[in-house]
Amino acid sequence: MDAEPDYSAVTADSTPARAADIPSLDRLLNDSAFAPLLVLYARTQVTAALRGELDQLRQRAVSGQLAGDALSTAAIAKNVDTSLALRTRPRLLAVFNLTGTVLHTNLGRALLADTAVQAVLRALSAPVNLEFDLNSGGRGDRDDLVEPLLCELTGAEAATVVNNNAAAVLLTLNTIANRREVLVSRGELVEIGGAFRIPDVMRSAGAKLVEVGTTNRTHASDYADAIAERTALLMKVHTSNYAISGFTANVGVGELKALARARGVPVAVDLGSGSLIDLGLWGLPKEPTVRDAIAAGADLVSFSGDKLLGGPQAGIIVGRMDLIRRLKRNPLKRALRVGKLTLAALEAVLTLYRAPELLADRLTTLRLLTRTAAAIEAQTRRLLPIVQAALGEPYAVAASPMTSQIGSGALPVDQLPSHGLRVSKAAGQRGSLARLEDTLRQLPRPIIGRLADKALWLDLRCLEAADEAEFVAQWNSFDR
Repeated sequence: MDAEPDYSAVTADSTPARAADIPSLDRLLNDSAFAPLLVLYARTQVTAALRGELDQLRQRAVSGQLAGDALSTAAIAKNVDTSLALRTRPRLLAVFNLTGTVLHTNLGRALLADTAVQAVLRALSAPVNLEFDLNSGGRGDRDDLVEPLLCELTGAEAATVVNNNAAAVLLTLNTIANRREVLVSRGELVEIGGAFRIPDVMRSAGAKLVEVGTTNRTHASDYADAIAERTALLMKVHTSNYAISGFTANVGVGELKALARARGVPVAVDLGSGSLIDLGLWGLPKEPTVRDAIAAGADLVSFSGDKLLGGPQAGIIVGRMDLIRRLKRNPLKRALRVGKLTLAALEAVLTLYRAPELLADRLTTLRLLTRTAAAIEAQTRRLLPIVQAALGEPYAVAASPMTSQIGSGALPVDQLPSHGLRVSKAAGQRGSLARLEDTLRQLPRPIIGRLADKALWLDLRCLEAADEAEFVAQWNSFDR
């Protein structure tokens, strides 16, 4: 693990060095010890780091805390190398997600399938027909790259894509209901993460929120009584990030559509997680699908690309062709549009849905969600002695049943049976779980678990076989 250069205090048998004894910058740069650094980092970076190193040496010399052996060219080159390694280390790192949350917002949500990764690489390394119509030779619409697939998979007439689902809701509201009223059930005024709330998005879009019903019960009559001359939209928000149980009632899309049709008002549905297929086919809890919403009569449906869909971050809107065309003409659409990398990944992921029989193997998100508890337990038993040997006597490592969750607001109540490693302080030992958690977060590939109930829990649901060798290698070289 990288660390800051360590200058030890002068010991009794060390000869204190003077500032005049410090080698010059030019002499050091021309020394063979610096040749590898110049090749790896180039002269500009090495020179800047070396100046900083020499400044620190001078400060220690003035205070009488500089040992003569710290002035060897090898010692200085080593400290400069350490400094440059820290400085040039990427801020965005691959981590091991052992939190038990599959779609973890803070860890990047959905992982892309191999075909999507390859599609992104192609788009990165060559010119592509992003807005070029290969049939006519003229300018094309970037939405055309994925619109046919989205219509095929959802039953919608048209589709468009923006950079996330909040943007999709913003564009819909600003286009359809700017300076007009939108009716939403009080029980659906959700906070969508990062302290952003549906009322806030609505206000930013220029629409006026009209709350109907109560938190736990809303009826069709509540909407009917609230519809007025300035009503532009009836909006239904899927409460994917919380659940109300008990004495409840809500209005389905079909019933809402019947009411809206009689009043000449469109219905928009924000599905959030955006499942394209019945998860019950794999024994997972059922989540409403986009096709269900369209079939029930929704005029517009918005959803995320990087949640249950298993693709890149994107906000997708499908629905009536006339309304989608209005969205595309809104100047906000250009500000919110996605680039070629998102479209390349999204097209590749959507293509996988044409073969649902193969989806659990090819779509990474679904593969992680459908891992059996038995398979995860076998992996846990395999890794337990390796982790225990690495941590040593201060800690006790045990195989333990756990419960994973889908995450990112999808099915908040439902849990998936899983397995993993439970790390606790060994009896009579002085190990610190907080310090251990911090140490694991500082590894070359950080390991992210969760602290709870006086233990560090490492849920192995998201540790796939392809990553296991790297995981083991870190424990084999673990320095506690």
